[in-house]
Amino acid sequence: MPESPQGFKTAAVAAGIKKEGLDLGLIYSVRHATAAAVFTKNAFPAAPVLVSKRHLLESQHTARAILVNSGNANAATGEEGLLAAQSSTEALARELACAPAEVLVSSTGVIGRPLPSERIGGAIPQLVAQMRPDDPERFARAIMTTDTFPKIAEAASGHVHMLGFAKGAGMIHPDMATMLAFVITDASVPFQELDRALRHAVDRSFHCVTVDGDTSTNDMVVVLANGASGVAPPPDVVTEQLTGVCQQLAKWIARDGEGASKFVELIIEGAPSDDAARQIGRTVARSPLVKTAIYGCDPNWGRLICAIGNSGVALATDQIDLYIDDVPLIGGDLTAARQRLRSKEITIRIVLHSGSGQARVWTCDLTEQYIHINADYTT
Repeated sequence: MPESPQGFKTAAVAAGIKKEGLDLGLIYSVRHATAAAVFTKNAFPAAPVLVSKRHLLESQHTARAILVNSGNANAATGEEGLLAAQSSTEALARELACAPAEVLVSSTGVIGRPLPSERIGGAIPQLVAQMRPDDPERFARAIMTTDTFPKIAEAASGHVHMLGFAKGAGMIHPDMATMLAFVITDASVPFQELDRALRHAVDRSFHCVTVDGDTSTNDMVVVLANGASGVAPPPDVVTEQLTGVCQQLAKWIARDGEGASKFVELIIEGAPSDDAARQIGRTVARSPLVKTAIYGCDPNWGRLICAIGNSGVALATDQIDLYIDDVPLIGGDLTAARQRLRSKEITIRIVLHSGSGQARVWTCDLTEQYIHINADYTT
């Protein structure tokens, strides 16, 4: 079982926000941590997104704690929601003896329902009392909604340790962010360097995963670096570690897509640029026709061609090669391709012959179970 990086503790309790189970989680740094974050671009950002953005500015991008609840998104809740998010941070700050601006807050769950902040406030003393460095999985479980397993990834280099958590299975689409993710490290990293590393990592991880094409009101990715290791790694090492952790978390999300039966990696090669490759990959990955064909083991490569053409990227269309694993689709053995599509893990390679751009994008198939989960989500 992974342990937290030096100087970090986590905790989780059942506060009664959900009908049962853990639903309130805490990440705490014993010393001030540099904080960088990216947030949803949805036009209706949830109250915790707005409060956390403000706190990052007020604290000059430092933080001591992240408070996360599941079961209620505190989104589309107006002024009442803002007050609930703010009061939660103030209650935790009092217990931790830090400034409210040093507490970031995040919520996930049903949209449009009042957040029971009195339950959160009542549970905070117990939450703080349970903080420990050696059981981060409880935090990962506390932030789950329709997830079927906790999502944790880690990396280590020398004396520096990095640990990441994510939640997400539905309402997942790359438009930063695509879910909730929190990464903590005991490296010493200045804000500008940490911010650059995070944006690089996000472009190559969470911006490259999609389940259903919907971007949530609550999405955020936060990274805290508290310097407890006493080591300041070179910027490229920080970026490499952070990208690796974020990519692993993104893959866990795709594997856990609501109702999914297959994990799909799209490899795009020969695009006009890397950005164009990611755009093409995301378009293919969110296509319902492509995703249902994968579910049905139907090697209908015309659906891939249509999705590529819908990406808005100008391409040389005289030559495109498509593969399922190493089996060619265009002019290839479709019986063999159909057999490969029966696997639980599938690689689709798209070779565009239009440049040197490349990308990897992760998604899943689209099944009847996705409809059942979301048709009954609030009932």
